[in-house]
Amino acid sequence: MNQVPKHKVFVSFHHKDQRYKDLFTQMMEDDIVDKSVGDDDINDSNVPTNTIRQRIRDEFISDATVTVVLIGPCTWQRKHVDWEIGSSLRYTRLNPRCGLLGILLPTHPNYGKREYTPNLVPPRLADNCVGKDPFATIYDWQDGPQGTVHVREWIHEAFKRRTGTPPYNRRRQFSNNRGGNCYAGWKD
Repeated sequence: MNQVPKHKVFVSFHHKDQRYKDLFTQMMEDDIVDKSVGDDDINDSNVPTNTIRQRIRDEFISDATVTVVLIGPCTWQRKHVDWEIGSSLRYTRLNPRCGLLGILLPTHPNYGKREYTPNLVPPRLADNCVGKDPFATIYDWQDGPQGTVHVREWIHEAFKRRTGTPPYNRRRQFSNNRGGNCYAGWKD
């Protein structure tokens, strides 16, 4: 059996999906090095947006090789998710670009469907999932032992893609969270 290497993974998610982030890191604990932001690691009160973006990249994503976006019903609205994806796609001398993939959570309205609605996923992620050779891909959440095998393969494929097709990262970054009812079925 071909062994997939352990990758350094940054997990981007909306705080309302914390239980899935916890399940993900528990499920993948033997297969990844978790480089994610912890609770209260980023305080954006009275701090310029550019400083926050730089901190996300330099302090949390700096040596990650793949960014996994856990996509719940409200994730597309979140400024920190947008900034994390944007930082992951940027290639600098100190921080090489990350591979990118999205995972639709069971709470997402498109979970289990053949196609996803692009405006219900983070826009910067959706931008990179188009064309014959996309930079990123989106999958449905899977758990259990077989799910771990699939996710490990998805992460490795994202890692390999990071040096192929150039990502699209020219979209204007969110300055605030987007408003509105993200999904009527969402329950706090």
